[in-house]
Amino acid sequence: MKVAKALRIATLILLAIAGTRRASAEADQIRAAQQYGLSYLALMLMEDGRLVEKHAKAAGLPEPKVTWAKLGGPGAMNDALLSGSLEFASGGVPSLITLWAKTKGTPLEVRGVGALNDMPNELITSNPKVKTIRDFTEKDKIAVTSVKISTQALLLQMAAAKEWGEASYEKLDSFTVSMPHPDAMVALLSGGGITAHFASPPFIAQEKAKPGMHSVISSYEILGGKATFNVVWTTSKFHDANPKLYGAFVAAFEEATDLINKDKRKAAEIYKRMTRTGETVDDLVKQLSDPGVDFTLTPHFTMKTAEFLFKTKRINKKPADWKEMYFSNVHARAGGS
Repeated sequence: MKVAKALRIATLILLAIAGTRRASAEADQIRAAQQYGLSYLALMLMEDGRLVEKHAKAAGLPEPKVTWAKLGGPGAMNDALLSGSLEFASGGVPSLITLWAKTKGTPLEVRGVGALNDMPNELITSNPKVKTIRDFTEKDKIAVTSVKISTQALLLQMAAAKEWGEASYEKLDSFTVSMPHPDAMVALLSGGGITAHFASPPFIAQEKAKPGMHSVISSYEILGGKATFNVVWTTSKFHDANPKLYGAFVAAFEEATDLINKDKRKAAEIYKRMTRTGETVDDLVKQLSDPGVDFTLTPHFTMKTAEFLFKTKRINKKPADWKEMYFSNVHARAGGS
């Protein structure tokens, strides 16, 4: 009897140890998503150079399976993140803030991993009559990546609030249509029903290069300075359960950002190869070297967007400061806002 009891106890201990190991084991895969454009260059370098795999190995983890999806807007990306079929999402500041407010206090609480860059967006039009946003009429169609919720849609609302008063922030919404940046550029340049596109690099340069196209307003004008364009985010559930794997992703993110800043030509060559864009490497280097463009994980002007979203009742919680919306790996960065 004593032997049998001892065997049962030993078995239970072994099962408990195995259960603890399973519970403490980190994920063996990362599924990340990015959108279109030069803004996502750091993520593209991470993919091309297998940097997450490299840093996971350095952290003593088995090599994870890392997959990258390309999505045209934030809706499907955020659905995938919250359903557990995606670990890292990326996109505009408004998407991060909205998800943070929606999930705050839950196990899935979404926070930023870091900014991708400071990068201007410009509202480009083919309509010669449009000199300011006041000149748009119901005959115009303005392409944004997702109506009402994308970065570009929100920038348009913030511009409208400045122009016509806070109560009229939706004044131009009826003119907007959802369209990924590459499709919007084709439609604008071909006269395919779009008269304006709130564009990001490299689409801005390609559009402005065509005679008859001009810029109406930029994101930096609307926000009041050099501001974060896109960010990367994940859930607290993934962050807390996978500290080493999360750390490997951050290390890869930082390495890719450093690579861009140290060798813009090499970064441009990789972008051209991966996207098969018609732009030359010299054109891309010129865009990356623009004084208005900075590749950095430090967020800038994100609180201004949070305040607008709170004021217009799109979120019911306002962060006390920018750090509340980001994981601690970026908290020590000077100049965040």
